[in-house]
Amino acid sequence: MFFLHELEHTITLHPTYFNRDIHELLTNKLLQTVEGTNTGNYFIICVMDAYDISEGRVLPGSAHAEYTVHYRAVVWRPFKGETVDGVVSSVLTNGVFVDVGPLSVFVSRTMIPAEIVFDGNATPPQFTDNADQVIEKGTHIRVKIVGIRAEVGQMYAIATIKEDYLG
Repeated sequence: MFFLHELEHTITLHPTYFNRDIHELLTNKLLQTVEGTNTGNYFIICVMDAYDISEGRVLPGSAHAEYTVHYRAVVWRPFKGETVDGVVSSVLTNGVFVDVGPLSVFVSRTMIPAEIVFDGNATPPQFTDNADQVIEKGTHIRVKIVGIRAEVGQMYAIATIKEDYLG
């Protein structure tokens, strides 16, 4: 689910960057640093605006200055029970990995309907029901998130396609 969060980030600058365009430089550095990152709880998709940039504080022992930037960002946090669309990135004998934006989701063989079986002789390897359903690398697929594990800077999920309107 997408949210609008108010966040803050600290940026350290070398003295060669001290000039009139420092606010523009801090904003650009903020965009390069935080957009597309994973905090462990959510993914920062897009920085909307930097609404408060503190005055620079010179760090003792060096001439570098530290700025605190408060900004608003669109973030995405996946939830247990959420239905999402993704693209199959790899097919293994025990399941498939699906890329849902920046999130890697694993769909175990036990979470795939019984009529869809693994075919290792096919090129590329795939799960199929020998009719119209084929799950191979590059297939667009809809999954329901069953569980999420978050670590520092990383997030993983497991999902199912055993319910109606999934797969």
